[in-house]
Amino acid sequence: MQERKLGSNGPEVSALGYGAMGLTGMLGQPTPREEAITLIRAAHERGVTFFDSAEAYGPWKNEEFMGEALAPVRDEVVIATKFGWDIDQTTGQFAPRVNSRPERIRRVVDAMLKRLGTDRIDLLYQHRVDPDVPIEDVAGTVKELIGAGKVMHFGLSEAAAATIRRAHAVQPVAAVQSEYSLWTRDVEENGVLATCEELGIGFVPWSPLGTGFLTGKIDEKTAFHASDVRNDFPRFQPNARAANLALVNFVKRMAERKGATPAQIALAWLLVQKPWIVPIPGTTKLHRLEENLGAANVPLTADDLREIAEATSRIPVQGTRLPEALLGFSNR
Repeated sequence: MQERKLGSNGPEVSALGYGAMGLTGMLGQPTPREEAITLIRAAHERGVTFFDSAEAYGPWKNEEFMGEALAPVRDEVVIATKFGWDIDQTTGQFAPRVNSRPERIRRVVDAMLKRLGTDRIDLLYQHRVDPDVPIEDVAGTVKELIGAGKVMHFGLSEAAAATIRRAHAVQPVAAVQSEYSLWTRDVEENGVLATCEELGIGFVPWSPLGTGFLTGKIDEKTAFHASDVRNDFPRFQPNARAANLALVNFVKRMAERKGATPAQIALAWLLVQKPWIVPIPGTTKLHRLEENLGAANVPLTADDLREIAEATSRIPVQGTRLPEALLGFSNR
């Protein structure tokens, strides 16, 4: 697979990464440990060198799976993980609030290194901005960790453009991660993408397939597992799903003409936006992994891109991308 550089000071990674969030149950039942490890290794065998996790996934189990799976190829891959939610480090109790106090960042990073079985974290994101801790203090703490060799690069997730600038002034930001796809275009309008381009920061779209909706495998009748977070997403309520199928049907028609799948069209569209954009689709199935990676070989012409732009401008997306409580943690 072709590689891309995450901004001017970030690492070289595969053009498509692997987002591991779904392995530990946020989108349904958790994947058994051995299956998760096998899938992560299969991604690497197929050319993926960029793997994304977080302490909140599980919590903790996701990092353990990733560490075990990638141990034999540790020097061939870039491992990203995230801190920032207020998780009790003894019980694993997850609180719906953020916590980026410097002392907690240091403690969490040491725990991450043990779970990942490694001596360094290649890319460390703040998962959500903490309004009670100045971003300069967060960036300064990560700068110290970089100086100590525990962290290689600093990233931010779902941060506002002004916050990115303030953090970057203290410690260069290698990558910003936010939701971005054919049905979530906020970063095009709120200055985040423009700021990344100006400052030489890579951009990592999470949920590049619209949490599965853009694959064309979900309709208004689809039932999700009781533990699936999409049950609470406004955009995934049955009426909204029925309305949003207009977008999926357009993508399906283009996919048929291009000899591709809807998921591949959605990912290929992201890849042509900027050379420093690296999507991280996730899946728990090998055939979906292979399908996603095939997007790197789907060419989109200038005419294709104009058609997509015109069609999407005429198709309004119904429902917010996240519940209001979670949206409040974004764009700070």
